[in-house]
Formats: sequence, C-alpha cells, structure tokens
Amino acid sequence: MIYITGIGPGNMEGLTAEALSALRKCDIISGYKVYADLVKKFLPEKNFSVYPMRSEIERCEDALELSKNGKCAALISSGDPGVYGMAGLMLEIAKDSNEEIKIIPGVTAANSAAAILGAPLMNDYAVISLSDLMTSWEIILKRLKAACDGDFVICIYNPASRGRPKNFKKACEFLLKYKSPETPCGYVRNIKRENPEAEIMTLEKIRDCEKIDMLTTVIIGNSKTYVLNGKLITPRGYEI
Repeated sequence: MIYITGIGPGNMEGLTAEALSALRKCDIISGYKVYADLVKKFLPEKNFSVYPMRSEIERCEDALELSKNGKCAALISSGDPGVYGMAGLMLEIAKDSNEEIKIIPGVTAANSAAAILGAPLMNDYAVISLSDLMTSWEIILKRLKAACDGDFVICIYNPASRGRPKNFKKACEFLLKYKSPETPCGYVRNIKRENPEAEIMTLEKIRDCEKIDMLTTVIIGNSKTYVLNGKLITPRGYEI
C-alpha cells in the first residue's frame, strides 16, 4: 500500500486529519529531506527514507518496492501531492503493478499564502511555476501572457533559486508589459514554518524584492484586486 500524502505547509496545524491518519498507518515515510524533517517533528517514532532533491524517480521506485514487499509506505509532498508534487510520477511508475495507491490531498501553498495575505483568490486564478528545469522559459512566458489576457490572479510557485536567481525579476518585467505597475501583489516566505515573512506591495516594487526565493509563494492581483486594511482582496462581484 502506498499513500501519496500532502503534508500542507509543514506544521501540525496545516496537516489534514486524513493525512495524519495515513502517515500513522505507514511503516516507512519517504520524502525529500526538507519535508521529512518537518514530519519528524510530530511523528518522531516513524521510520524515514530521506532523499536529496532531484531524486523523485528513485523515491517512487523505492516506495513501490516497499509496497511489493508488504510494507505500507507514505510518499510525502509539501502542499498537495497533485500540485507540482509526487502523485503523477508515482502513478506513472506504478502503472504496471497491482499495488494499491491512495492519494491524500493537502493544503496548497496557494491556499496558505492567500489566507495570510487576505482574500486574493476569491475569483479565478492561475498557478504558474517559474521553474524552467522541465518546462521551457518560452512556455512559461506563454502561460503568463495567457493569464494576463484572461485577467487572472496569478499565484507564482518556485519563483527563484540559487540556480535561477533572475527568473522572478524577468517574469515581473514581462508581466509589466500587460499589467499596471501599481497592481497589488504579495509574497509569503516560510509559510507556517520558522521565521515566516509576508508583505504586500505593488508589482513594480515586488520585481526588485530580494527576499523572493524557493521558499516563497507570490500572488499577483488582477485588475480588480485591491488592498483593504492591510489585506489583499480580489472581489467576487457582490454588490455591498
């Protein structure tokens, strides 16, 4: 049995009851080291298989092998395992097996960041990753433009890293061709973890924000988004 489990933002309060139940049933919890360390804080008695970044295929293959040997394995992802997580890859790798696989949803980074910043996702929104490891930059720009054309609120995942420190700034400069410099935006860093940070600012200002990294989620408003009492709001359209 394999539970592909979303651990949410990584704290006990952000873990769903279903996810906690699945993790408690498992013999072994497998995951990227950062995520495994988060779960160890509230399930220290469990056995963990810890992996470095870019070992996704190995993680899935090992979880499948554990299941074939009669073990119950949990394959963990931050947020939701079906949103830039391990669910799709695990299903592909296990396609020819008869192992039982269950996907346990989790609270996404978009949901967690939105709750801290206010209510910016009250209308249609797009989630776009700026990681160009497996998606070309040309496709990423095409998706950003489509989101602008549709006036979607845009939630940015994987905005910048040591290997691609300028991707977020390049994306903002591209968005400024289609959006007002005064478009309300916000970022949340280390959501529900140690030393969290959050700030609301304009698109023009956030372009040069030096705190944006892989631990950050950014929300860029649409043409209706505004700031009220220090919170981002994208109105649904109710007449009040």
